[in-house]
Amino acid sequence: MMMEACCDSPSIPADPDWLSRVIIRKIAKSDLPALEWDGEYRHLRRVYAISYQAQETGRTIIWVAEHPDAGIIGQIFLQLISDRLELADGINRAHIYSFRIKAPYRGSGLGSIMLEKAETCLRADSFRYVTLNVAKANHKAQRLYQRNGYQIISHEPGRWSFPDDEGIWHDVEEPAWRMQKTLD
Repeated sequence: MMMEACCDSPSIPADPDWLSRVIIRKIAKSDLPALEWDGEYRHLRRVYAISYQAQETGRTIIWVAEHPDAGIIGQIFLQLISDRLELADGINRAHIYSFRIKAPYRGSGLGSIMLEKAETCLRADSFRYVTLNVAKANHKAQRLYQRNGYQIISHEPGRWSFPDDEGIWHDVEEPAWRMQKTLD
């Protein structure tokens, strides 16, 4: 399976004490309920399950940041292959989505560490670009991505649909910026 050796490597070390105890690892099926963050993201339960199945077939990779005292405090999904080749073509370009850090841990450097983990694994497999979409209203996330070398390349309408935990489909419209980083 693509990128297996890199994805199973140890986490990237960090300086602050609590942050140094965080492990970034590939998700296990038993972790899926923790992605709901105490019910806040319960409505995405099926999306997470579908993404996990895509990981099992090599189309997606999901990492979590786990702290021994707090559990899962961050997540990043990396789509390797998409129907939208401008996002992920399985060869040169991959796409980050569903990237979040729990509020108490934001601004600590964990987001940058998780981005670096994703980028390191992509470089190891000769990917040249990584893209992501960020809501136009999310200025803090935009600054994080810009600090990490991402540039706005286009407008994204931000229209997507998902089945919630009860199987009811929802349409979302969240205008976004498409950002991209060239992996050197």
